[in-house]
Amino acid sequence: MHVLVPPALKGLLVISIIALSTLIHFVPLLFIAFLKLLIPWNPCRILCTRILIHISFSWIRVNNWVFFLFHKTRWEVRGGEDLSPEGWYLVLCNHQSWVDILALQKVFSRKIPFLKFFLKQQLIWVPVMGLAWWALDFPFMKRYKKEYVLKHPHKKGKDLEATRKACEKFRTTPVSVMNFVEGTRITEAKHQRQKSPFQGLLRPKAAGTAFVLSAMGEQMNKIVDVTLAYPQGIPTFWQFICGKTPLIRMHIQTLPIQEHLRGDYFNDEAFRTSFQNQLNTLWSEKEKRLARMQAAVWVESDQEKQQAA
Repeated sequence: MHVLVPPALKGLLVISIIALSTLIHFVPLLFIAFLKLLIPWNPCRILCTRILIHISFSWIRVNNWVFFLFHKTRWEVRGGEDLSPEGWYLVLCNHQSWVDILALQKVFSRKIPFLKFFLKQQLIWVPVMGLAWWALDFPFMKRYKKEYVLKHPHKKGKDLEATRKACEKFRTTPVSVMNFVEGTRITEAKHQRQKSPFQGLLRPKAAGTAFVLSAMGEQMNKIVDVTLAYPQGIPTFWQFICGKTPLIRMHIQTLPIQEHLRGDYFNDEAFRTSFQNQLNTLWSEKEKRLARMQAAVWVESDQEKQQAA
């Protein structure tokens, strides 16, 4: 059952409820985060992390309930039956709108570990949010610029090693690391500026994906490749909040992370070329799939039918 109200009023109601829910959830989240910061005892920190993730999932559950109550969005999701909240995943997805994050949270909530993003190390100092990200075990990425390494040769490889150490906590705790491979939301201007060879997609940026796979080591063993489509037009955040997104389609396929996908992307030219080619191949397949998903009727390819079987 959906609440029938004018779109603008609906948007204000949805925003108000989400804002109130955010405040209600954020207060205990910060309290537990401070507790985790002040008590260095590892069992206590593990317990705090579990509570924090439970709070975060509760916030997502409220959001999903609000969207269900006020929106008439039809969701068509295919794949992902083999996912588990006990897995270690690298989630790759095309990026079209801020709505993408809400869509991913809705579909993957409780199906895989809480989605986390690699953040620049400097963001840990952002007031309030830096503490929340740290407490939720978002991995912080340390990267030195090439010019800096040239002036300080002894720093070569130290950034990757620092990130690996930051990820050690995931050896015993399942994690899902989210990566929008294109690096930014697609627009017609960006597509033309890049001279992207893909229809409806920007060029994939291989460096970040390779860095994550190298930093996380063998503990991450599967890629969750997600294709998102909005057949009736890419919505803005406000349009989605107002219930003006009639249809969202999502395709999910799980791929093994094979050994040839791990290597030194920044110093091994042969590996870098090979990795870029493999990612471009994945994006070529995604381009074809996206075109099918944008059609009035979503027709699966023979390969997708075989995967489903």
